Amino acid sequence: MTTPPTHIHLLGICGTGMAALAGILQELGHQVTGSDEHVYPPMSTFLEARGIPLQNGYDPANLEPRPDLVVVGNVIRRENPEAQAVEELGLPRLSLPEALNRFLVGDRQSLVVTGTHGKTTTTALLAWLLFAAGRDPGFMVGGLAKNFASNYRVGQGPYVVLEGDEYDTAYFDKRPKFVHFHPAVAILTSVEFDHADIYQDLDHVIAAFESFLAQLPPASRLLAWGDAPLVRQVAEKCACAVNFYGLEDGSTWRAVDLAAGDGGMHFSVLRDGNLWGRFWTPLLGAHNILNSLAALAAGAEIGLSPEELAPALKAFQGVKRRLETVGEYRGILLVEDFAHHPTAVAATLAAVRRGYPERRLVAVFEPRTNTSRRAVFQEPYAQAFQEADLVIVREPPDLWKVPEGEQFSSAQLAADLAARGKEALAFPDTDHLLEGLLPLLKPNDLALIMSNGDFDHLVPRLCEALEG
Repeated sequence: MTTPPTHIHLLGICGTGMAALAGILQELGHQVTGSDEHVYPPMSTFLEARGIPLQNGYDPANLEPRPDLVVVGNVIRRENPEAQAVEELGLPRLSLPEALNRFLVGDRQSLVVTGTHGKTTTTALLAWLLFAAGRDPGFMVGGLAKNFASNYRVGQGPYVVLEGDEYDTAYFDKRPKFVHFHPAVAILTSVEFDHADIYQDLDHVIAAFESFLAQLPPASRLLAWGDAPLVRQVAEKCACAVNFYGLEDGSTWRAVDLAAGDGGMHFSVLRDGNLWGRFWTPLLGAHNILNSLAALAAGAEIGLSPEELAPALKAFQGVKRRLETVGEYRGILLVEDFAHHPTAVAATLAAVRRGYPERRLVAVFEPRTNTSRRAVFQEPYAQAFQEADLVIVREPPDLWKVPEGEQFSSAQLAADLAARGKEALAFPDTDHLLEGLLPLLKPNDLALIMSNGDFDHLVPRLCEALEG
């Protein structure tokens, strides 16, 4: 499955994906070193615990002794002195997805999950379904899969499950990462505008997904969300057979009879209109039914039965920071989620509302991504928070990185929500937000903390304050 042991050096090793690759390479018997700027936990401690040497800062001297191969993360810019030295020395180099193909996938078959939303949960779930069914998969996912307490696994089975990211590959390869994968089964969960720092508009995003689908092997299978007209339009570019999944008529795979219960969701699955199986998932929300349905259908494509899949789905523990219950303090339930795109925010709030209808829903939001810091989503965010009873939002961090006139305004969001009759407050930073939030919380509230970053450690700080 791999080449003989080599010395492999990783530039940008503290990134989530790169650190996982370092662990994979080490498990496969390779000598691994790396460098990053401002070496930081949790990945720095992850690497140190495994005895993987890492240098703080980029310097050509980090390439001594000279490695056999260098893997360059997409955080690395062309002017990086260590990257320039790699080029000057003529060292062999790979991007992250190229390295995954060579070392993790090898001669195995890959199952790849793509889409604007739901990739991480669906990838982690599919990997777990295969593992629980005894297929011993390898995987790599963009979050901590709680069943494995890891975001990667080498495995020895015939399949590798990968999250297919539409972000660009490396400074020397501006194509989306997912075009490097040639899966036996691919999942397309959704297509929406995102990543405004690299995509000009929705058409640009569509073209990226079409490029992935157009190069799928003819013998592979695409499972695409059939309830979305745009996804159906994009799926037409696929070179392989396509099956749709969804909640509405017109899909091969359909989830019906959705009902909240037992702390999760019950549902049945129809295949070509016939009952295929009945399932329960601990995940809340219609969006997670769709994620589950996609993973179940992918499992069926490689021969797994409903009888194998049902107990595995029931035992899925989810992904860290994806609708993760933090704890209850003084009758206030804290839940954390990665939601940042308006569609994801709306879906997450709807799921929580359905799962906890008796609680006051307090949405606490940090617009942190390169897209959410931009005014392009100013109006969609005003619509996304309709399920919340109280909205608390901070101004975007590092707003100076966005040109004036294109900047998102949390104060404007709060004003727009107030005009719609929604109680909403905006704060300039996390310190002021925490100070303003605490006196507003009361027993039987559910505080949903949403950010794709650490929110200046808001969650642990809020827990400590509530305990005190």
